[in-house]
Amino acid sequence: MWLYGIDATYIIIVLPAILFSVFMQFLVNSTYKKYATKLNSRNLTGAQVAQKVLSAFGISDVRIEYVSGDLTDHFDPRTNVIRLSDSVYNSTSVAAAGVAAHECGHAMQYASAYAPIKIRNTILPVCNIGSTLSMPLILIGFFVSSQPLVNFGIILFALVALFQLITLPVEFNASRRALAVLEDSGILDGEEKSGAKKVLSAAAMTYVAALAVSLAQLLRLLILFGGRRDD
Repeated sequence: MWLYGIDATYIIIVLPAILFSVFMQFLVNSTYKKYATKLNSRNLTGAQVAQKVLSAFGISDVRIEYVSGDLTDHFDPRTNVIRLSDSVYNSTSVAAAGVAAHECGHAMQYASAYAPIKIRNTILPVCNIGSTLSMPLILIGFFVSSQPLVNFGIILFALVALFQLITLPVEFNASRRALAVLEDSGILDGEEKSGAKKVLSAAAMTYVAALAVSLAQLLRLLILFGGRRDD
């Protein structure tokens, strides 16, 4: 599908999803900056918030460490370590408290054997391969007129979209767990909890946007290559 020499499928299908993704990234950045300037009333750093959230949930075998970078926060289940970034570890902001608690939410998921995170981790190696090989296989299959090779590439790309789909409940659930503990334990007051919720909600929408882009790209691939037949 070409329109005035331009791939119309990209303009109609993929570009709107990309614009949505850009807007969501702008939203999360602006929301985070807003609440990064608001300090929590208990003057707790991100690291201290994480420790309190873990203790409130009864988790004692997870360490909290500093990691360089900006918003490089993550939970590593292989070593049972929550790593908090420059803007979170020593910050007493509401935004830092929300991010730290969210990473604790992932630790809670592993502690409670949360099914979606197990599924996500199971398919992760295949998805990593798919993200690397899908487009080369589709292009090679197209140029050598091998529809089975094209189809295999599309299937690999679809696995990437599936991974992002499974990621949604994982991320939303981690935030719900985090916010519940923040409220029940009194780590943040009502207004502060509302701010942390806004930060985490905006961040979660970036995963929705990433899924939208992948699904749009998958649809475009199916339109361009999925209906072809070998000569």
